[in-house]
Amino acid sequence: MKMKKKLLAILGSPHKNGATSKMLDYAMEIAEQNGYDIHYINLYEKNIAYCKGCRACLALHSCAVKDDIQEISKLVKECSIIILAAPVYWANVPAIVKNMFDRLLGVMMEETRTFPKPRLSKEQKYILFTACNTPAPFSFLFGQSTGALRSMKEVFKTSGMRYGGSCVWTGSHKTVLPHYIERRIKKIIPNTF
Repeated sequence: MKMKKKLLAILGSPHKNGATSKMLDYAMEIAEQNGYDIHYINLYEKNIAYCKGCRACLALHSCAVKDDIQEISKLVKECSIIILAAPVYWANVPAIVKNMFDRLLGVMMEETRTFPKPRLSKEQKYILFTACNTPAPFSFLFGQSTGALRSMKEVFKTSGMRYGGSCVWTGSHKTVLPHYIERRIKKIIPNTF
């Protein structure tokens, strides 16, 4: 019997019915149709303390502070693919997403005298979704959505994971997922899986 591949879907938005949530819900629906075992995490429903900068995680390969980051760490290590959906906050990710990245330092990389050494597998892929109220092309021209994507890509690239694609919903003040976003997500999902 062939085992299902594991997908970790992470929502980094406080809005359960917001743009990034709608993107992630749609992607999970497509992934489920493709036979993935999906584990969903809403970061705003988790107990994740701020990083204390103790750097013990680099030796432990896990954060020394015991809270919900241990569950997330385990899922990150075991998944085939991660989809991270996070809105644009000041040309970056929300603080809770950045804090998750800080807390996963020892899980995702090892420090060396030169460049960080990845701790995750190149067999693992990541997909990024973001949404920005600023309309196109201004969202891109002024670095709003590109800033958030750059921040997320840097973490996953350093961890050793492979890029599977991204989708940006600009001018996301609408309440319905636009067809062009649905098409983009459909294009990303089959190519990644």
